[in-house]
Amino acid sequence: MSEGKQVFWYRREPEELRYYRTVPFSRLWPLFGAVFCLFAVIGAFNDLMELGRLPNLILAANMAAGGAIAITYLYVSVRLRKYFYVIISLLQIPFWIVFSKSATIAIRRFGLAENTPERGIRIAAFAVFFLIIASYVLFIVFLRGEGRESVRIRNELQLAHGIQKTLVPPVYLHEGRFELYGRSIPSDKVGGDLVDAISLRGGGTVAYLADIAGHGLQAGILMGMLKTAARTVLLDAKGEDAVEVLPSLMRRLNCVLPSVKEPQMYATFAGFFLGEDGSMRYALAGHPPVLLFRGGAGFERIQYEQFPLGLLSVEGFSSASAMMQSGDLLVAVTDGILEATNKAGEELGTERLQQIIAAHAAEPLPLLADSILDAVGVFGKQTDDRTLLLVRKH
Repeated sequence: MSEGKQVFWYRREPEELRYYRTVPFSRLWPLFGAVFCLFAVIGAFNDLMELGRLPNLILAANMAAGGAIAITYLYVSVRLRKYFYVIISLLQIPFWIVFSKSATIAIRRFGLAENTPERGIRIAAFAVFFLIIASYVLFIVFLRGEGRESVRIRNELQLAHGIQKTLVPPVYLHEGRFELYGRSIPSDKVGGDLVDAISLRGGGTVAYLADIAGHGLQAGILMGMLKTAARTVLLDAKGEDAVEVLPSLMRRLNCVLPSVKEPQMYATFAGFFLGEDGSMRYALAGHPPVLLFRGGAGFERIQYEQFPLGLLSVEGFSSASAMMQSGDLLVAVTDGILEATNKAGEELGTERLQQIIAAHAAEPLPLLADSILDAVGVFGKQTDDRTLLLVRKH
């Protein structure tokens, strides 16, 4: 876990379980039918092992029981909690005892005659053949239906990816004595990271990073809402005191987010006010430390502990100032960079990031961003959105 980051834990269901709980049965019935037929074969196989002696009615009941137990397990796996597996497994013992006794009673009461081996084996073999074919056909029906759904979702994600590029394009600005560059690489088609910069009417520039908890379409939608809200607040700001620009923005966002998100979601935030006079103020909310590279003097870590946005109903946000000299470089990144993990299970971390920055600090900001992102990509496979903001003072 990256230094200075506040982490909030929530117990969440696995994605696949939550997905299948929402799938209507009209799409799942071929899967249930296929599993029923596949495991009903066991009943016919058992009869074959007994040389086909079971009466036809008992054979059919045996196959139906095997299929029913199989789809019960399937229903538990896609709709219920895992502890139901234990309940179903324990209930199987009395079920088969009752089933065996009921079959014996039915044979005696109704005078059900055993099949001859020749006839019984043929019936059981035909049942096996029919059930396997039916299972295969039903699996194909299910897969074709899911394939159509997958294509539809992929098309929607491609559309969302286009919207993502529009919402989070690379940011490159020259404002007064500051040059800044920001870029985001989502881990999915749609990411939850945001980097933006806005020139204020009253003078100065606000640049910020935001990281929505989680990733994917849900985080991407909330990210778009956050950007819209932030731009609305900042573009309406007129002559506000530099000390209050960032706290005011964070308070407004913290009021807006709870009404448009799920309870477990929140956003970490790192904002910077770049004054026309060369001053710089910053505010962090649940965000990893920001690095300030002063050339030969090395690195300083800027930390500021405040609650993430949208998590709790708090208003006490504030900002602080930091002196930047000519040539100083400010680097803010999201945890997708700091927590990149190599094959040995080691995280990139702040120390390695500092080494990468120091080796390429003289490069133009777009090239420096490429160097950082390329080095992180070589270090470990991307599993989270990777976003950075670079600010250099001239």
